[in-house]
Amino acid sequence: MTDTSTATTAAAPLRRRLGLLQATALNMIDMVGIGPFVTLPLVMGMMGPYFLLAWLVGAGLAVVDGMIWSELGAAHPEAGGSYRFLKLAYGEQKWGRLMSFLYVWQTLVQAPLVVASGAIGFAQYFGYLVPFTAWWQPKLVSGVVVLALIGLLYRRIEDIGRLGVLLWVGVLGLMAWLIFGGLTHSTHTVAWLPTGGFGALPGLLLSAAMGQAAVKTVYSYLGYYNVCHLGGEIKNPQRVIPRSIFLSILGIAGLYLLLNWSVGTVIPWQEAQHSEFIVSTFVERLYGAVAAQWATALVLWVAFASLFAVLLGYSRIPYAAAADGEFLPLFAKTHPTKHFPHVSLLILGGLGFVFSLLFRIGEVITAILAMRILVQFVGQAVGLVLLRRREGKAHLPFRMPLYPLPVVVAVAVWLLIFWSTGPAFMLSGLTVISTGVIVFLLWSRRLGRWPFGG
Repeated sequence: MTDTSTATTAAAPLRRRLGLLQATALNMIDMVGIGPFVTLPLVMGMMGPYFLLAWLVGAGLAVVDGMIWSELGAAHPEAGGSYRFLKLAYGEQKWGRLMSFLYVWQTLVQAPLVVASGAIGFAQYFGYLVPFTAWWQPKLVSGVVVLALIGLLYRRIEDIGRLGVLLWVGVLGLMAWLIFGGLTHSTHTVAWLPTGGFGALPGLLLSAAMGQAAVKTVYSYLGYYNVCHLGGEIKNPQRVIPRSIFLSILGIAGLYLLLNWSVGTVIPWQEAQHSEFIVSTFVERLYGAVAAQWATALVLWVAFASLFAVLLGYSRIPYAAAADGEFLPLFAKTHPTKHFPHVSLLILGGLGFVFSLLFRIGEVITAILAMRILVQFVGQAVGLVLLRRREGKAHLPFRMPLYPLPVVVAVAVWLLIFWSTGPAFMLSGLTVISTGVIVFLLWSRRLGRWPFGG
């Protein structure tokens, strides 16, 4: 282990080369991924004919939480996102060290889980094109996907920005095709509200089914904050970061709602909830088997594009912590000629490769949320309030409207979703936090820092 100065010296500064188009594209491809194509039938099974409500709840949470990320990201545009926000909010020398360490600690587990979930979903849809005959074949596909991601990300950030836009075009093309198919071939209606209209909503919104469905839809919206992880590489971040966050959320919310509506008007939810390849089934019913194969190929494109953005953003988090001297110095190293944190990329990608061989997608999705909610989302929302009280709001490039209402709403909904993950996953999330606290105390004692000195 080394001190802060040694770690910082090992880290070359990142370059601000990403504009609004690239930032928004990377956010949106992070958000779409395999999530909506895998969770769409699951949500239908949980919510029945009112499945669109769960996607509206996910969008609403993304909007209010996006206000928190926008305010923090515009004020502190540095690599690492939540790592920097938590450290500044809770105090850089004391509790902020613990909170930011816990976030990085969780990232070493949950970031590879996110990569693994996308790779497993990729393998699931790949099975439509090439049916698997042995248990190890989908594992092989998911593992190869992760290795390909690492290879593509091993390059300069400006090259990644251009590649991200190209992948984004594929995302928009697939969604447009699917939505157009539903609009032109719908055979029955989809209910936006339950019988009884708005008066029947409160009970449904607080039901166990809604909680479980929201876990799936929220997972599909995650990624609107990816630009904050890349804060040190964004041009004009005070304006670009908030704009890219809200453009991403509104754009993806519209696409998700139209996609679900389109599928639901062609394939009844009673049938769709049992489909393992819902997009492939949808297109096959509309245009035949050959078109379904092309659609499946585009789903794989979208899944790969999302993982590309995910691994890119997460690789900057351990780097930022190590550059501060708050994590293993190895993570602070940047490539000597390409100027990106290559060690962090290789380690997170390697863990993602291992996890893709071990887990199933359903359990991975719930575990990801259960692990992240308390420290990252709830902790960050409370941290914003602490920052405002300590520093005021005069210096903020972006100020959320109706403060503190969005913070209160975000915290309440995140806690409800945490509860909805169930006892086993809640316990797993708390276990990761507890283990992180122990490691932090051992780390701090070795360095002679708070709470043992310094």
